[in-house]
Amino acid sequence: MTNTALLRQKIDESGVSVTFLADKCGVSREYFYQKLNGSVEFKQSEIVAIQDALHLKQSERNEIFFAN
Repeated sequence: MTNTALLRQKIDESGVSVTFLADKCGVSREYFYQKLNGSVEFKQSEIVAIQDALHLKQSERNEIFFAN
């Protein structure tokens, strides 16, 4: 399950817009918000795109997307 609070924090810290991230993931802004709110899980390709866009370390990516 995605740690959406930590993901939101990383987005805020980066200064990257949600629209930019949605474009990088190949989804609409509205659908990205559904994922950001935890209604829909992120796909692996989207996780990679977010990691690249936010310049996340592997440990940060794992803490956000793969920690229980």
